[in-house]
Amino acid sequence: LADVAPAVDRARDRVDQALRHRALRRQGGQVAAEVSLRSAVASAALEGSGYDREAVRAGTVTDPVVQGALRVAGAVPGLVDLWPKAPRQALAKLHVLAARGTVPDEDLGRPVADPLVAARLDALISLITAKRPRSPLVLAAVVHGELLALRPFAGPSGVVARAAARLTLMATGVDPRGLIAVEVGHLEREPEYVGAANAFATGTRDGVRSWLGHYMAAVEVGAEQTITVEDEILAAA
Repeated sequence: LADVAPAVDRARDRVDQALRHRALRRQGGQVAAEVSLRSAVASAALEGSGYDREAVRAGTVTDPVVQGALRVAGAVPGLVDLWPKAPRQALAKLHVLAARGTVPDEDLGRPVADPLVAARLDALISLITAKRPRSPLVLAAVVHGELLALRPFAGPSGVVARAAARLTLMATGVDPRGLIAVEVGHLEREPEYVGAANAFATGTRDGVRSWLGHYMAAVEVGAEQTITVEDEILAAA
């Protein structure tokens, strides 16, 4: 697709710049924790539960979507090894964490009963478990876009989709420690995020190109957010 390859290259360069920051030599744990918080807050906001980040940090926000996004963010690093081998199991775990308190317990971890959704989910699982892709960033975008389009789980399915994309970036080695705040990039470009996701769902070439362009731009913004966090932590050290 036209313009996709240059966008992928720009996103990858920006990610590599963030991952070379000298703050990671001694304050990598602090960076990871802050990125995890900001990403969770952004993911919840994209699901309609927007709150001040400092209020979430202080523990005063009890919104179940926010709490679910925080649980998901904390669990993602532990699911990296499982993701390329058993993505269906990882998705179920993500949904249990994301949707607790928002859907009936019997629906947690269970995809919706729709044959079309099941067939497309099977195809996505095959793509995730296939041989390492030529472009992991494109794979992450497709995983994200397809899960947004399918909404295979009840409740905050978008939180699951964004976590699955993060897992893809981590498992393929693009962002092995989960340090790029891509969710922040999506939130900062929210109208484009919604429009491009809807375009992707049409399955047209232009729709797919629109989504891939947005996703790479969000990765760039997310990497810039990470660099900001790194600079702040380094300055405070």
